[in-house]
Amino acid sequence: MAQIRANGIEIVYEEIGSPADPLMLLVSGFSSQMITWPDSFRQGLADAGRRVVIFDNRDIGLTTELAGKTAPSPREIVKGIAAGQPMHEQVPYLLNDMAADAAALIEALGADKADVLGVSMGGMIVQLMALNHPDRVRSLIPVMTTSGDPSLPQATKEATTALTAVPENRTPEAVANLAVKSRGAYGSDPSVRNPDEHVRAMSIAALERSDRPMGVARQYAAILAQPRWHERLASLNVPTLVLHGASDTLIPPGCGEDIARRVPGADIEIFDQWGHDLPEKMVPALLNRIVPFLGRR
Repeated sequence: MAQIRANGIEIVYEEIGSPADPLMLLVSGFSSQMITWPDSFRQGLADAGRRVVIFDNRDIGLTTELAGKTAPSPREIVKGIAAGQPMHEQVPYLLNDMAADAAALIEALGADKADVLGVSMGGMIVQLMALNHPDRVRSLIPVMTTSGDPSLPQATKEATTALTAVPENRTPEAVANLAVKSRGAYGSDPSVRNPDEHVRAMSIAALERSDRPMGVARQYAAILAQPRWHERLASLNVPTLVLHGASDTLIPPGCGEDIARRVPGADIEIFDQWGHDLPEKMVPALLNRIVPFLGRR
């Protein structure tokens, strides 16, 4: 683990693979620390000839915390947007700022460009990287994410409740129980999903590493208040591979399909039984699709 200054914040990151290989940046999802990336996934990408970098997004993990900044509640943001208020001006930061962090990290690491792969919120961030910082993006891989079009299929009520649920107390046991319950709401089919014991262990490890509930609130505000970008995707000129799960109840597969329709020349793969998670059993199938895509770059 190392630390580097980029875009005015201190970003904690880790890398594997040869420093001489092309850089590949993995961008985590909402509230997720970099330790959630499966080691087998990172190693598979490194074995395919990439310098693989993971990092903590701002406000999460060990990267700079925007302490002292308070975001409006989700209800206030949604209500304000519906009323035509400029809610993007009333939150501490936006996904645009997180995209700028990631673009600056690429430069700080001494690379001109990177293959960028992001999951969920990270998939939104990498789209904005390609739109706002095209000189930093060699190829684009949005995973289990959305184009931002508000007319697209929405999460099930159960999945939304699970995403925004807060444990009754912040003990390891309570956090672990909630993590297992959440995976049941929007994770992969039980035949694919990681065992409950694995989910528990990972959630406790993340809690012990860093606990930033206010950072989570600010990230959620950034997602809600981010000005929509779906109509801009037609302007992209970057090789793009969209990956999604057919069993995703948090961001339905129609959202990934919309990205692929909007980005010129984009490829897409929808995987059966895959939900809104990164279970070990999905790693071989994902690598089998990603590695040939990277090989064409």
